[in-house]
Amino acid sequence: MAEEIRAEMVANVMTVSVAEGDSVGDGDSLVLLESMKMEIPVLSEVSGTVSTVAVKPGDVVQEGDLIAVVE
Repeated sequence: MAEEIRAEMVANVMTVSVAEGDSVGDGDSLVLLESMKMEIPVLSEVSGTVSTVAVKPGDVVQEGDLIAVVE
């Protein structure tokens, strides 16, 4: 089952740590966001393979925007 990882706040995408096809584990960092001078890692909540990376460094995400999909 695919797990959609979505932004929980408005933030800037600083780094993307994974690429499509990468294997990730529960708790692995996918993306690092920056909001109000705080760095917020976005973690996978499941183990699986990254099927979609919907952001790139420099993007601005809004609350609810898709970041990645892990299958």
